[in-house]
Amino acid sequence: MLRNRLIDGVRRIKPILSWGQSLRSLSNGATSKLTTIEVDDRSGIATLSMNLPPVNTLTMELMHDLIDAINQIESNKSRGLILTSSNDKVFSAGLDLKELLNPEVDRLRLFWTRFQDLWLALHLCGLPTAAAINGHSPAAGCVLATACEYRVMLPNLFIGIHATRFSFVISKWMMNSYQSVLPRRIVERALNQGKLFATQEALDVGLVDEIACSKEEALSKCAAFIATFDKANPVARCLTKRMCREPDVRELLQDRAGDLKECVDYVTAPLFQEGLCAHLEGLKKRK
Repeated sequence: MLRNRLIDGVRRIKPILSWGQSLRSLSNGATSKLTTIEVDDRSGIATLSMNLPPVNTLTMELMHDLIDAINQIESNKSRGLILTSSNDKVFSAGLDLKELLNPEVDRLRLFWTRFQDLWLALHLCGLPTAAAINGHSPAAGCVLATACEYRVMLPNLFIGIHATRFSFVISKWMMNSYQSVLPRRIVERALNQGKLFATQEALDVGLVDEIACSKEEALSKCAAFIATFDKANPVARCLTKRMCREPDVRELLQDRAGDLKECVDYVTAPLFQEGLCAHLEGLKKRK
């Protein structure tokens, strides 16, 4: 049953371009103010950059553009997708916390649904995916990185889901994304501590796969990873990837409304609102 559902989904994906065909037209038409797509004509690999100053906060608008960009890259038959940042200090600072502060409930529902959509689009992307982490990647920035299949990080940065520091309890699908990369014991401890891993520590535990000295080197290492799939049939690879990742998404796909309700109930509760206010005040004092 699962294989049949996956095959039905893949039938809607157009065939992969052969070597030597130009993908330049994709880069001409797939750029917004918040994201840019650059495609290497030789490799067919698309680089998707987040471009929302100052720290690529995942606003409603940036998430919308990222989803559109992922879908465009997939449907235009690129050979792979590299996610990175145009900011040389921050990959993504995570969700827009202003959307969680004393929210209007309908707006909060839309915001959280869009975050669900973004994670599903990246986690289940049929193409090989890699993250060139050229800046700090806390919270939902880490969730985006772990949704990719490979991660290359620059030195002297940090990455991790530190939600407990601002009183947030993550959804199970976010934990599943973390746990698809790290052993459960490390995930449990890191989530409870609100731990942020330095680059070398992230490499040591397996949260990232390689360290690069520059963004250019990180992009090159990501492209080399994507090239390891050149001999695989792209449709068979897509089916196999989605079959491997189906357990990560099963509960969310079966009960998105339940996850949404849990989020709304928790975010609007006094415990979280008080914790978030304290966290935001602390951030203001650090500036």
